[in-house]
Amino acid sequence: MPLKLSLKPGERFVLNGAVVQNGDRRSTLILQNKASVLREKDIMQTADAVTPARRIYFPVMMMYLDGGELESHYDEFVRRMSEFMGVIGNPDVLADCVTISKYVLAKEFYKALMLSRRLIEYENERLGNVPTGVSTDGD
Repeated sequence: MPLKLSLKPGERFVLNGAVVQNGDRRSTLILQNKASVLREKDIMQTADAVTPARRIYFPVMMMYLDGGELESHYDEFVRRMSEFMGVIGNPDVLADCVTISKYVLAKEFYKALMLSRRLIEYENERLGNVPTGVSTDGD
C-alpha cells in the first residue's frame, strides 16, 4: 500500500537515512514501496533525550532510522525501558510500555515510536516538562 506524504513548504523529513527538504510550495509525495520515513517534527536530536521517556523514544527512533546499529540501540532501549518501568505505577502507562516492547521485538519500530510519544505526554503531564524536539500534539 503506497504512503502519501503531504508536505508544507520547506518541510524536512528523513527517508531511509537521507534528509530531504520540500521546496517552496506545498507538495505531495507518494512512496510506492516500504521505506523508513520520519517527519521533522518526530525527529529527536541526541541533546533532547534528557528525560526518561525521551531516553526511550530516542533509541526506538534510531532503530527505525539506522538498522546498521540495531543491537546497540536495542540494548539502550532495554536499559531505558527497564528503568522507566521500575518507577512507574500507572497500569495504563505500564501497558503501553509492554506494547512498545512487543513492537520493538517484532521490529515494528514505527508503531513503537508513535506509541512512545504517549510516554512523553504522560511524563510532561506528571513532571510539567516543556516539550522540545518531538511534538506530542498529533500535528
